[in-house]
Amino acid sequence: MSTTAVVTMANTATSPTTMTQMATTTSGPESHCPSCGDAFPPSVEQTSLDLAQAQARIADLEAQVRHLNQKAAAAVDRWAGYEEELQRLRAQGEEGSPPPPPPPKNEAGENKRTSGGILASGTNRLSLLLSRHKSSPNLKIDAAAVARPPGFETERLLHALKREISLRKEAEGKVAATSREVEELSVSLFEQANEMVAEERRARAKLEERVSELERRDKEKTRRFEKLEGAMAQIERVRALLAETEPQSRNDL
Repeated sequence: MSTTAVVTMANTATSPTTMTQMATTTSGPESHCPSCGDAFPPSVEQTSLDLAQAQARIADLEAQVRHLNQKAAAAVDRWAGYEEELQRLRAQGEEGSPPPPPPPKNEAGENKRTSGGILASGTNRLSLLLSRHKSSPNLKIDAAAVARPPGFETERLLHALKREISLRKEAEGKVAATSREVEELSVSLFEQANEMVAEERRARAKLEERVSELERRDKEKTRRFEKLEGAMAQIERVRALLAETEPQSRNDL
């Protein structure tokens, strides 16, 4: 029993360190603006990775809480079993013990016989308890436990149970803290996603406005080019008329 309790307490004692190491996360390097030096907000990939890590930590902590619940229930069951076994041993010891000896007399022989009877009864009682302890396979109390006070094992079990309860409360507190962290990360992720969508819409609106301006300028250039072509065609016609009238005027001269 004592070996089992020590192993259980050693296993539970290492749980907070393991949970603390698992709860510790490393943040990647932040990029900074080359002009103003301000840190850029974390990317969506980094935030999603942090969210996945937090969810994994929550699942691990929940598994540890379930394990601690099982260990606490097992400790309570062992405690109840030990109490029942102690009560049974006390009842059997009281039933198997001989009646108390008569009051001692002044004679030395009777004193010796009384002392021998008390010693023999104590030896028989101890032998009976040891034989019953060896014959019962489920009883894990050794010979040293018989000499201990009845409340010793109960105090040990109560101490182990209190430790299990404290570890469970600590694990539940870490689960609650991780849940709050996940909620904060979720809110931050949604805010960043909304900001990205708004920025994308603003950029798209600016791009559409720019495209409309370029299309308007292109139409204006096309209209001016058509006017220029019309003017050039008119100039060519005037030149052709001048070329036709010039030989006739020379012939008239």
